Amino acid sequence: MKNFPDIVICVGQAGGRDKISIEQVAINLIEARIPDNAGVQPSGTPIQEDGSNAYFSNLPVKAMLKSIQDHEIPAEISYSAGTFVCNEIMYQLLYMIQNEFPSIRGGFIHVPFAPEQTDIQPSIPIATVTEALQLAIEAALTYQEDIKFTTGHIH
Repeated sequence: MKNFPDIVICVGQAGGRDKISIEQVAINLIEARIPDNAGVQPSGTPIQEDGSNAYFSNLPVKAMLKSIQDHEIPAEISYSAGTFVCNEIMYQLLYMIQNEFPSIRGGFIHVPFAPEQTDIQPSIPIATVTEALQLAIEAALTYQEDIKFTTGHIH
């Protein structure tokens, strides 16, 4: 009997984003633009000294994206989880999967602010975010391998 999950999907908010962002890659770098709650502000610090430069999500990110978009919810695949807390959470998860639990599939999804949280930044209602997360989870459970289609974009 195993004592660990099949899939781990971490979720965080990203102010300024106007879509559900399924993260593809986490990098081994902390570059904090602001101090954390303890007042620490790392700069150019690796997350794991013995870790790879980057880890890619092993979730079916394109299938997750398509499922969300098929329900007319704005979504994208993001190729940068940033360089602060969310990236570190995703990186630590994928580092652990790589080194200790290779049968787990994992990744990270950024969600925009809720309308109640902002007057000026993009937002998506909590009910829509909840639906998108449910669709992403269903796709992750349904697809062992990702689907093929082009999603890249330039910012």
